Amino acid sequence: MSLIEARNIKFGYDAKSVVENISFAVDAGQMVAVIGPNGSGKTTLLKIINGTLLPDAGQMMIDGQETGRWSRKEIAVKVAIVPQETSVIFPFYAEEIVLMGRFPHLGRYRFEDKKDYRIVHEAMEKTNSLAFASRRFGELSAGERQRVLIARALAQEPKILLLDESTVFLDLKHQAQFMALLHQLNAEQNLTVMFVTHDINLAAQNSEKIIMLDSGKIYAIGMPADVITAANIKEVYDVHAGIDANPYDGSPRVTLLK
Repeated sequence: MSLIEARNIKFGYDAKSVVENISFAVDAGQMVAVIGPNGSGKTTLLKIINGTLLPDAGQMMIDGQETGRWSRKEIAVKVAIVPQETSVIFPFYAEEIVLMGRFPHLGRYRFEDKKDYRIVHEAMEKTNSLAFASRRFGELSAGERQRVLIARALAQEPKILLLDESTVFLDLKHQAQFMALLHQLNAEQNLTVMFVTHDINLAAQNSEKIIMLDSGKIYAIGMPADVITAANIKEVYDVHAGIDANPYDGSPRVTLLK
């Protein structure tokens, strides 16, 4: 049984369709990239998987259960999402933001204890954000805020981690460190990872399956070499691209042609 399964998912805002007839399956421990041009439904798809949005038709299944039947807390025990950016109204410290990731594991009468703070600090160490734990979240740079949000997701101890353009504000050093961390968690904890990215080469190097969306529909799905082709790039992105093998790992590499 697949850990994540979408069955003919449809969703729209008012009369506008955003995703239509989306079906796919993700097994436990897979790393899956979601790519596509702006407006293709990538972020909406993650929100449907996370249960933030309920499909207008079709079923979104996690562990064989339909997400629409779960409470937000029940979903949060299994699924964590890192959004593109988060606005925080109150002046929380970075450590407090990460501590919010422990909420799904707290009961009505159980407050944070030493175990929760240990998990929070470990998550912040993994994301190189512990150094500014006592700084206000709003005072951090965009890259620092993103590392805190990633730490919050890790503090949830989820089975599934969803990432929406989570490397966009990170410099090359922290981007490389973060992708290495994802691979480590995937290998050691069998963490299932789905990440949205506009960086096709990043997707090719760091996933075993790619979902390519176009106008709210799946245009192609499969292994990177099967999805990232010159023909697919031209049809979906309307650009000419050369595809060769990355000399480092053999993954397909995209070069835009003039």
